[in-house]
Order: sequence, then structure tokens, then C-alpha cells
Amino acid sequence: MTRYLVTNDDGVNAPGLLALTQALRELADGEVSVLAPDRNWSACGHVKTLSRPLRVREVKLADGTQAFSCDGAPSDCVAVAIMGALEHEIDVVVSGINPNANIGLDVTYSGTVTAAMEASINGKVGFAVSVDAPEFFNGELNFSPAAKAAAQLIQNLLADKSLMEKQTIWNINFPYRE
Repeated sequence: MTRYLVTNDDGVNAPGLLALTQALRELADGEVSVLAPDRNWSACGHVKTLSRPLRVREVKLADGTQAFSCDGAPSDCVAVAIMGALEHEIDVVVSGINPNANIGLDVTYSGTVTAAMEASINGKVGFAVSVDAPEFFNGELNFSPAAKAAAQLIQNLLADKSLMEKQTIWNINFPYRE
């Protein structure tokens, strides 16, 4: 059984995180937990909290799902989950869904991507999932199609058990579809 951690850089209440959590719960072959920042940390990928204690608290997602929030950066969330903040170990970290593509040299600034990088640093597989939303989009984004595609792709990639033995990072960007 695979144990998943879902996190992001947009905050625990972000709609992309909820859609991704729901899609993974539908398709995943294991347990799905959420530990994400208590606020938006977009473009803060170079942050690592070392000078103060990190606080983790229980919260509920919009659909009532139990989750946890942390007052640290996305990489902090992954680190504290791996170090035992959750009741079980983590095998795979899935970060997102970010509402903008993470491509080019700026990926290291992305908290979405650095959460996946933190997984790799700790010997886990990490997935960063983003959607290339239309510029100046007006209204709420529908993350459901990307979430379902991401969950299916992740399941397909993890079917290769040798992948679980590697410190692999996958940066997945989907075009926006309604």
C-alpha cells in the first residue's frame, strides 16, 4: 500500500489541493494525507525554516476532509510530515495543483516544485502538478480535469516499482481544460 502526502504552495484551502486530494483518493492504491501551508507561499521555493519552531494543526478541507496545516513553507510541510508529524510514514509526495505552469529556470522558485524536491532529498518520490491557466482568467478555475489526469498519470508511473526505489522528481504541467 502506498502512502501519499498531498501538499502545495497555495495554502491548505486552495481549490487545486482539494481537487488533487479527491482525485487521488478515488484512484490511489493507498492512504492519502494532507499537510499543507496555512497560507499562500507562491514563489517562495528557496525558503526553509530553521530559526523557529514549526506549528502543525488539524483543519478541515472544504469537503470536510481531515487535513493538517503548518505555519512553514511547502518544503517545511514535507519535512515535518516525513519526520513524523503524521501518524504514518510517507512514500510519495504529490504537490499541487498549482494554477500556473512551472517551467523553465524559475521552477526552483516554485513552492510546488520544491515540495517535490524536499521529498527527493528525503528519499521519497515527489510529484509537482501544475495547470497552465489562461492569462487574465476571470472566475474560478476548474481543477478537476487536471486532478483526474494527474492521479491517473501518477498511478501509471508508480506501477513501475523500480521508480519507488529512486529519489525521483516529476514536474507535471497540464494545459487548462474545463
